[in-house]
Amino acid sequence: MEAGEDARAARGEGPRPLGLCVLCGLPAAGKSTLARALAHRLRRERRWAVGVVAYDDVMPDAFLAEADARPLPSRWKSLRQELLKDLECFLRAVLHGDPLSAPPGGTEALWEALVTCLRGQALLPPATEGPSHCLPTPTAASGPLLLILDDNFYYRSMRYEVYQLARKYSLGFCQLFLDCPLETCIQRNGQRPGALPAETIRLMGGKMEEPNPEKNAWEHNSLTVRSPACSATASPELTGLLLAALENPVNCVEDNSEQKETDRIICSTNMLHQADQTLRRIVSETMKEAKDARVRPPDLKLLAAALNQLRAELLRDLRLGHKAPLCSRALGVPDVVALFHDEKDSLVQKYFPKQH
Repeated sequence: MEAGEDARAARGEGPRPLGLCVLCGLPAAGKSTLARALAHRLRRERRWAVGVVAYDDVMPDAFLAEADARPLPSRWKSLRQELLKDLECFLRAVLHGDPLSAPPGGTEALWEALVTCLRGQALLPPATEGPSHCLPTPTAASGPLLLILDDNFYYRSMRYEVYQLARKYSLGFCQLFLDCPLETCIQRNGQRPGALPAETIRLMGGKMEEPNPEKNAWEHNSLTVRSPACSATASPELTGLLLAALENPVNCVEDNSEQKETDRIICSTNMLHQADQTLRRIVSETMKEAKDARVRPPDLKLLAAALNQLRAELLRDLRLGHKAPLCSRALGVPDVVALFHDEKDSLVQKYFPKQH
C-alpha cells in the first residue's frame, strides 16, 4: 500500500492522520531496538513520518544531582508531564500550521532535547538562525505521522496521560507492551554502561501494570509483544495495530460516565501512591526516634510490625473509601496521615512513653 493509500485508508481524504503509540515494558526489554526497527520499516515501506521519542534520551543529564545520581521520583514525574506539554506544542504546530514554540515556564534543556530528537528524524526542518523557540512549522513526509513514545510506563496512569493527549486532539492511540522475562531484563541491563541496580528492575517489575483491554475500554487498542521473539515475524500484527489506531482516532467527545470512572481510578492510584510514600516516611522517622531512645531490639521489631500493619490498614481503607472520598482534596491523603499520626502515638507510648 502506498503512502497516499495509507492516508486514505486511515482517515479518508482530509487532514493528515496522526497517532501516538505508547511503547512500554521493563528496562532492557528491547523497547528501543523494536522502536528503531519499526520506525525504519514504516518509513521505508510505507513512507510514513515516524518519530521515536525515547524518554531516557530527551531527559537531560543536567537534572542529575550528581554524576551517578538520578532525579527524585517527584522530579521525574514533573519532567514527564512537562515533556507531554512540549509534545502537545509540536502536535499543535502540525495540526494548525502555527510556528513551533515552547510552552511558557518550561525547562529549556528539555525542550531543546525534544527539538533535537524530532529534527534528527526529519520531523522538523534543519536548524536556522534565530532562537530555537521560534522554529518554523514542522515538516515531514505527506503520509501519516506517528510518534512512538519509548519509556517504561509501568503505571497505567502514565499511559493514560498520553491517551488524554490523543483524546484532546482526536488522534490515533495504541499501546505496545514488550513482555520480557524479568531475569532476562536484569541480565541484559547488567551488560549496559551505567546499568540500573537489579533491585530497581525487580521493584519496577512488581509495579508493572500491563494493558488490560478487557477491563479498560481506553486500552482496547493494545498489543503484547513477546521478547526476545519480537522480530519481523510480528511486523504485520504491529502494522495492523497502528493502522487500526489511525483509522479510529480517539473521539474527544466520549461517554462521560466512562471517562469519569477512568479518571476516578487514576485519581485513586495517584492518591494511594502519595499516601503510601508519606506513611512510609513517617514510619522511618518514628523508628529512628525509637532507636535514638534506645528501645530494645525486640521491641523495635514489634513496633515496626505494628506501624506497618497500621499503614497497610489505612491504605486499604483509603482504597475502599471507608475513611474519605478518594478524589477529594479536603479529605484524602491529609485525612489518612492525620489518622496515622493519632494511632501511631498510642502505639509509640507502649515502647518509650517517657520520650513521648
